[in-house]
Amino acid sequence: MANQDEQAGRAGSGIRAQQDFVAGLFLAVIALFAIWQASDMPLGTLRAMGPGMLPRAVAVMVGLGGVILMVSSFLEEGPALERFHWRGPLFILGGILLFALTIRTAGLIVAGPLSMIFGSLASDEFNWKEAAIFAVALTAICIVLFKFALGLPIPVIAFM
Repeated sequence: MANQDEQAGRAGSGIRAQQDFVAGLFLAVIALFAIWQASDMPLGTLRAMGPGMLPRAVAVMVGLGGVILMVSSFLEEGPALERFHWRGPLFILGGILLFALTIRTAGLIVAGPLSMIFGSLASDEFNWKEAAIFAVALTAICIVLFKFALGLPIPVIAFM
């Protein structure tokens, strides 16, 4: 009976996959916000890319993905919208904030693992050992990529 009520409610709106529709809408809104925030940055050309090209290109791709997800929610059957859980978003946003607060004062060698382990707490399947191994390995890759391969001025060890 609950399935019939659920399907009847979805059939009235035309949306057959409510979770996909809401996720697509969220992605489209985030993309519009990013495009608006990057609007002051010069695009440049393909030969000499400006600082605004990558953020806008990524925002457009995210927005297109969101629109595709919203359109597909009308065409394919999918799960109904469930109750929202705060654990995931809080730990992910907390990890981002931890990174922002510690990157300049402690460097990437501390900020990377700290933020990744904190963000890993968002999962119900959190495991300290796996999170620590992942955080250390990914931080090492980031140091090699951003500091040495790309030569970006990212502080690796800021407190020394």
